[in-house]
Amino acid sequence: MKQTVSSSAIETSRALILHIVQLMNEEPAKIFHIALSGGVTPALMFDLWANEYVDITPWERMRFYWVDERCVPPEDSDSNYGMTRNLLLGHAPLSYANIFRIQGENKPANEAKRYAALVQAQVPNKNGWPEFDIVLLGVGDDGHTSSIFPGQEEFLSSSEMYVVSRNPNNGQQRIALTGLPILNAQRVIFLVTGKKKADVVSNICHLGDVGPAAYIAHRARNVELFIDEGAASKL
Repeated sequence: MKQTVSSSAIETSRALILHIVQLMNEEPAKIFHIALSGGVTPALMFDLWANEYVDITPWERMRFYWVDERCVPPEDSDSNYGMTRNLLLGHAPLSYANIFRIQGENKPANEAKRYAALVQAQVPNKNGWPEFDIVLLGVGDDGHTSSIFPGQEEFLSSSEMYVVSRNPNNGQQRIALTGLPILNAQRVIFLVTGKKKADVVSNICHLGDVGPAAYIAHRARNVELFIDEGAASKL
């Protein structure tokens, strides 16, 4: 697991943006299929991307998908797509034909199937699963990732590509990418910042499968961890 530690959340976000741009520059003829996550940490990254790195990003070669989504309309403040659109996608010279959102306003079970079929049709296939170029993940304090929470480990080996999960803290339904297609990605990148994440980062790096995020981190073929000094303080 490759670790990149920066001085602050802002610098960590900048490092990850530049890393993605560099990866794309190294393969100038390639279309990159990227699955995004929501949350506070990527929100900072998206804001910085829109304000500092629009001109150096090869937007025309990017296709955006979502790792997970809350079952709410895009106008809702909880919507991962809505947040990304407001902070980044609406400010970048990016065709909306290249943005594939989870429709959180739809019936959850139907949407999980619809979106799985869409991803299967759009993303190159390998080993029977879509092969994203990058899956961007966060980590919750409890070790959850991709809206797969502790106690929902069956989703890590599910035969379905997307499933309906439920946040055990508030009961909110979510659409979540399951473990096997995440493990099939060319790169899995965790973006984690803040001292309150130090324990979970330490657990991922030093212990066994103590949660869904650790399970993914220990099994994906190319894992990168972008963290700040706070999140790295217990390593």
